[in-house]
Amino acid sequence: MQITLLKAKLHKATVTHAELEYEGSCAIDGALLDIAGINEYEQIQIYNITNGERFITYAIRGKDGSGVISVNGAAAHKANPGDRVIICSYAVFNAHEAALHKPTLVYLDERNQIIRTANSIPVQAA
Repeated sequence: MQITLLKAKLHKATVTHAELEYEGSCAIDGALLDIAGINEYEQIQIYNITNGERFITYAIRGKDGSGVISVNGAAAHKANPGDRVIICSYAVFNAHEAALHKPTLVYLDERNQIIRTANSIPVQAA
């Protein structure tokens, strides 16, 4: 059996640019990619907290320490500078790997600076 699990998440990133004429993808501060364990050209899903849009693209490396989150190409229609987004990557695991897996969760402030990291999401109370 194979199961798809959350691999990494950049939580509440702020979109800094939306470049319609750029060659697609989402440029992400390289240091954030490294901390989250997201590879350049890896498929990512973006969930726009501001407007509810959800879309799939791939990550490209932005300048380390720049705080850049640039939504490019057709996806630029789905996010504007200032929007807050959740950027997720997923991976496929076998049952044994899945039992041991912990995602990398990176929580960001409005300037895309790291507030904290974690490997689990707290249990949600009713």
